[in-house]
Amino acid sequence: VQLQASGGGSVQAGASLRLSCVGVGRTLTMYTKAWFRQLPGKEREFVAAISGHGRNTLYADSVKGRFTISRDNAENTVGLQMNSLKPEDTAVYYCAASGEFTLSDSSPEYEYWGQGTQVTVSS
Repeated sequence: VQLQASGGGSVQAGASLRLSCVGVGRTLTMYTKAWFRQLPGKEREFVAAISGHGRNTLYADSVKGRFTISRDNAENTVGLQMNSLKPEDTAVYYCAASGEFTLSDSSPEYEYWGQGTQVTVSS
């Protein structure tokens, strides 16, 4: 099972980016999906999660109102639309999948992880 994240890049503050993550191999279609981010030397930080059917979402307070998580189960993808980016959003972003139905902001709850994609926001 692989999760492949893409869409990162370097932008100015206030710009937008869209991250995408596709599942390869075993289908994780109905798994809870999430995005986390991490800076070097720091713990992985929760960003957003979405339920298997896409009806329920959970966001970190720091991104609420600016980021939107979505999924397309037919394509086995999960996306993260990031608007009004700030320098403090700079990090490596990881997608993750969990077999639990309950949305969680805790990284140990997620069994499958993508390789990460770098997002850099300059002021």
